[in-house]
Amino acid sequence: MEDRKIRVAITHGDTNGIGYELIFKTFAEPEMLELCTPIIYGSPKIAAYHRKAMNTQANFSIINKAEDAQDGRVNLLACFDDEVKVDLGIPTKESGEAALKALDRAMTDFRSQLFDVLVACPVNQASMSDSNFTYRGLKAYSETSIGDGAKGVKMMINETMRIALVTDGLALKDVPSHITEENLLSKIRAVNEAMKRDYRLSNPRIGVLALNPVADGEEEKTIIGPTVCKAADEGINAYGPYSADEYFSQNIYEAFDVTLAMYDDQAVIPFTTLMQSDGIYYVASLPLVCTAPALTPDFESAGQGTSDESALRHAIFEAIDIVRHREEHDAPLVNPLQKLYHEKRDESEKVRFSIPKKRDGFRSDRRQPSGAPQAAPQGAPQVSNKQPSSADTAN
Repeated sequence: MEDRKIRVAITHGDTNGIGYELIFKTFAEPEMLELCTPIIYGSPKIAAYHRKAMNTQANFSIINKAEDAQDGRVNLLACFDDEVKVDLGIPTKESGEAALKALDRAMTDFRSQLFDVLVACPVNQASMSDSNFTYRGLKAYSETSIGDGAKGVKMMINETMRIALVTDGLALKDVPSHITEENLLSKIRAVNEAMKRDYRLSNPRIGVLALNPVADGEEEKTIIGPTVCKAADEGINAYGPYSADEYFSQNIYEAFDVTLAMYDDQAVIPFTTLMQSDGIYYVASLPLVCTAPALTPDFESAGQGTSDESALRHAIFEAIDIVRHREEHDAPLVNPLQKLYHEKRDESEKVRFSIPKKRDGFRSDRRQPSGAPQAAPQGAPQVSNKQPSSADTAN
């Protein structure tokens, strides 16, 4: 990756929405092509239609396979040859299927390692279905496409916060049954590892929200609280559970690197309230680095040239940063140094009752058993077993 630019696959999203407008505006800046090599998974005919509708100067090079992508150009990969009618501002079955075909082609190319990261333009979930597949979100789609039992964690990210989800896309009545020790602990571990590997945080701080409004329900007492303590026993810097209203209204979230919410609305409402125009979604804990702008297809604005492309640009930046961080994190682990010593076995009892050998210049009566405890130097700090409180964390 050091010898070439990072290849960024970008799917065009719903073809009746703002996807192509976001792409054209993002790569209208020459600096973007110095940062990465984009491969747009879409349709040249649909792209040309959007370009004409917006009356914009948008240049792109048509390619038939990802291997043909060239640096310094906006490479548009033709994912399908079918004629797709474009009805700007109207979600249709055809526009949803075109979005799905682009994602399918991108996932196929990822399995062949033809690009480094994936950025998905906005889609309409209701229209993205066919007779064999129902689209249930980018995380579920990525898990299904990658296979191998990989499980992702949906995260929402902006300049002020990162929020991860324990449950994703569930009806509220079904959430409590999915708040189990096994599920919660696996998400805490996954988020902790993602913060270390994807964001290069050596000791990330994780704030865990409660399920109930005042954090005193049965789930907090028997599941969430004990699970947080178990994670702390593993060396994970997790704290909670916190009442969601106090956590956000009193800005407690600012003391943490990432927040773990129990269900969608608990995360979406504060995220969208505090979001400016650069919010993104990220599917963590998967081999594929996959991000998306936190936007809808915005059918009302489609074709008018008024959409803000900042979120797509930040989704690209985030994906590039993450793949670089992963490379930095993994590089030392590829060829670890072999041990240059043998660990000394603790045989203190044998030494304690053995007869020391006499040597020149060595006084046997001053010899200390190898396993004997040594006194701590004067003034050395004492180790405390006290768990930090929420007040300590906030400070």
